[in-house]
Amino acid sequence: MDFTKNLVLENCRVRLRPLETTDFEPLKAAAFDPEIWRYTLTRADDAVSLAAYLAAAAHGRQAGQRYPFAIVDRATGQLAGSTSYYNVFPEDQRLSVGYTWVGKAFQRTGLNRAAKHLLLCHAFGALQCERVELETDRRNLQSQQAMRRMGATEEGTLRRHRPTQDGVRRDTVIFSIIRPEWDALRRTVFAEFDA
Repeated sequence: MDFTKNLVLENCRVRLRPLETTDFEPLKAAAFDPEIWRYTLTRADDAVSLAAYLAAAAHGRQAGQRYPFAIVDRATGQLAGSTSYYNVFPEDQRLSVGYTWVGKAFQRTGLNRAAKHLLLCHAFGALQCERVELETDRRNLQSQQAMRRMGATEEGTLRRHRPTQDGVRRDTVIFSIIRPEWDALRRTVFAEFDA
């Protein structure tokens, strides 16, 4: 994966483009809601933490550790949130999708699923991955349900896996989608975006 390339992915519902530090102002409306950061590893629900979040995302991309995207709602042109590729291991043909958050106004609208469609298409297509991993806090039942609905398989729980922004060591639930499953998921779960 080329972290220096400006990658833009698009389907009928959403556009993913590289997240930039200049996205601060347009992201404030979606980000400044403490509830969406309840189970995340970091926060971005005020000016200081959003600026730090954007700086960390930019640093992660420069270091070749994370490729952060801005999620753009094509219907309105608004920035709805962010998502990323990370834990990219080309030699193992696998990566993770995460650091995903969307503002309340965009939740349960299909926007997140449309974004996952793009990330999975690119991962299994251009990047030739055999496996895409997703993880979430064990307490985040909404996220787990969303992963199941999109056809990901729950593989297990890593106990006391990572520290969160509130000082709690979270248990992380791991999900995955593998290449042999992808064609069927494209034709069923993601069919509306796969035109």
